[in-house]
Amino acid sequence: MNAGRDGPRDGAPDAARRDGPRATARPDGPHDGSRATVREPPGPRRPGAGRAAPAPGPSGSGRAASLRFWAVRAALPVSIGLWLLSLRSVPLDDMRDLGLLQVLPPLFWVAAALLTLGFCLALGDRRTRAGWLTGYVLTLIALLHATPTLLYPTLRYSWAWKHLAVVDAMIRHDGEVPDAGKFAVYNEWPGFFQLNALFLEATGLDSAAGYAAWTPAFANALLLAPLLLLYRSVTRDRRLVWGAVWIFYVCSWVGQDYFAPQAFAFLLFLTVMALLFRQLPSSALPRPDPRRRGGWPPGLLAGAVLLVAAITVSHPLTPLLLISALALLSLPRRNRRVALPLLAAAVVLTALWDATVARDYLGANISDLVRSVLQPDRNVASGLTALGDAAPGQVLLSWVDRALSAAAVLMAVAGFALRRWTRRTGLPLLAVAPLPLLALNAYGGEMLFRAYLFALPAVAFLAAALLLPSKTRERVARPLVLYPVFLALLGGMVFGYYGKEAVNRYDPGEVAAARYVTDHAPPGSVIVTLTSDVPGLDMRYEQHPWIELAYQAPEDTRRLERDPLAGVTTFLYRAAEERPAYLVLSRAQDMNVHLTGVLSDGLPQRLREALDDAPGFTRVFTDEDAVVYRYVPPGPARGGLP
Repeated sequence: MNAGRDGPRDGAPDAARRDGPRATARPDGPHDGSRATVREPPGPRRPGAGRAAPAPGPSGSGRAASLRFWAVRAALPVSIGLWLLSLRSVPLDDMRDLGLLQVLPPLFWVAAALLTLGFCLALGDRRTRAGWLTGYVLTLIALLHATPTLLYPTLRYSWAWKHLAVVDAMIRHDGEVPDAGKFAVYNEWPGFFQLNALFLEATGLDSAAGYAAWTPAFANALLLAPLLLLYRSVTRDRRLVWGAVWIFYVCSWVGQDYFAPQAFAFLLFLTVMALLFRQLPSSALPRPDPRRRGGWPPGLLAGAVLLVAAITVSHPLTPLLLISALALLSLPRRNRRVALPLLAAAVVLTALWDATVARDYLGANISDLVRSVLQPDRNVASGLTALGDAAPGQVLLSWVDRALSAAAVLMAVAGFALRRWTRRTGLPLLAVAPLPLLALNAYGGEMLFRAYLFALPAVAFLAAALLLPSKTRERVARPLVLYPVFLALLGGMVFGYYGKEAVNRYDPGEVAAARYVTDHAPPGSVIVTLTSDVPGLDMRYEQHPWIELAYQAPEDTRRLERDPLAGVTTFLYRAAEERPAYLVLSRAQDMNVHLTGVLSDGLPQRLREALDDAPGFTRVFTDEDAVVYRYVPPGPARGGLP
């Protein structure tokens, strides 16, 4: 792509050039990066030029256009109303293998289908203003990401609760948290947590739990601005821009949008990429100064560097993905005046941070990092879940996730191959930028998902270029063409995003059980659970070691399966020599065991029955959804216990 002051010359011509020499730009057209056109009246007909056109009769196409116009404006409010009505009574306790998918009422799916149809109609109607397209996309975000927040009584997802605990601990310790254990990594990259701590102290709020529940919807809504800037820097075709936005949101199933440093760093990463593409010589956007043919305007580079610095102090992985993207974008000579200064800043800032603040953590884990670099095949395969022991519904979900990801990537590859102008946009380089990191490190089995997430903005645009080629008229955007594709992508999205909600949802009783333990357990008391699915149990994590029985050595797991009481006592006996130990069992843990097969399905109930009559175990908290046992070794083994 090579655009100058006269517009792009990338195979994606604006409407004036596409409609021929008699098309002129309409001054009152849409202000969203596209150009509407009107026809100049034809000149006098030359003799012999052909037969005169027949007089126009009643226009069926005019009636169809009018119907589409009003359908676009009706579908949005109606779908919002149907969605809200569908949430009035949802039997959350009936969730099993397929999570929310099996309990959401038919009205919810009608709302989603109607919303998708209305968007397809809007995409093919040049009279639809950008405000309506924005409304459709924001409603899609709300429908997908605000639904769990509106339905659940407490914060969703165990890692969101863990991050609340980190913010709380940093406030209590006024910065670095001592004895952080497995959470020590957050001391080395504290930007996200310190920002939230500063906000809580400035506002006087007691906890971030209230607004953390809305993070998925809010974070995805914030992504819309850099997405639009990125895509409008590549093309002036409004249909292509908004089609790519829709594909991005209906393919982003990996769930990295909760209250976490990754969501914050990804937003900053995408903003940096949007600013960068805006300054490339190939940008389709008009330049504030027509005389500039490359490079950063004064002050904007400093702002971009500040964003890079915020990424560097907030997350260990995102700076590396940013460096990889900037390095690839620097390969074309025409991009270097823009990409190289930012690449240099990213490399210097990351190296300085890793050599100073994060030095101890990296030094302690350097052997694992080196070993991971030498096993690229295992790094790539680590994100593929072993499905042998999982529940049947989870096996289906995993295959749907893979199919959705593969469909998005294959459409992007086809778009790259068939729409040759996309090869000059820089987006293909952005799409492949995560691949080197995918081969270098497994990142706890999550690198495959992170690579997909960071490639998705570019992948979505290339897929949209396949479905909405710029050289054809609006007939390409007819709902009969786009609607089945968009609806299928949305179906895959809800499978991946809602399929594990039986574990991600927590009831108030589970929160109360965790709060009882953290309020009553003396510092140093060991906490034992089956899995990590106990909301809020990480609070004061620097004071309480936590043992998860499902992830111990194989011989310990086999002992637990043979004799649940003996298997638990093995871990609790030594831990309780000087102070009580606590065992927490809960509904979400039972569901995790059922869905993943990490332990046998009946083990939680067998364990409860064994503990109720076991010496040394006392029920100190009981609720319909959770139970807490206090353990003190009986007889002489009590040692120094009070």
